[in-house]
Amino acid sequence: MDIRARLAENGITLPPAAKAVANYVPVVVAGGMAIVSGQLPLAGGKLAVTGKLGDGVTVEDGTAAARACFINVLAQIEAHVEGGLDAVAQVVRLGGFIAATADFAEHAKVMNGASDLAVAIFGEAGRHARSTVGVASLPLNAAVEVEGMFLLR
Repeated sequence: MDIRARLAENGITLPPAAKAVANYVPVVVAGGMAIVSGQLPLAGGKLAVTGKLGDGVTVEDGTAAARACFINVLAQIEAHVEGGLDAVAQVVRLGGFIAATADFAEHAKVMNGASDLAVAIFGEAGRHARSTVGVASLPLNAAVEVEGMFLLR
């Protein structure tokens, strides 16, 4: 099955790639890799989930936010990598940042929103290394931010 079919099967239409809001670029292609800067859970141009896990944001909301972040990572690849998503040979690594209270401990469950979608879209090539960390705050009060590294064909 091709990538477009897997996106459609998962009910995903890629949004326009978000523009950088500071002194960085959304994607760097180097050494056969695409490194995608952290993406927020934007949907329809607005943050879909704000606040902190453990303080009004549920694990389910956080998981949906991580999924939305990964969709935005995919949009960046489609917009900035020659060949778009068809150029991806392997999801190498995802990094997740979870805005959470000090006693929140379910970061991994939240980040599964991105990881599960990576596998759903890329199959075995979607299995990846991962780091997930809790942070005190994220830009624009986002609940989650996800970055990624991809091996290109």
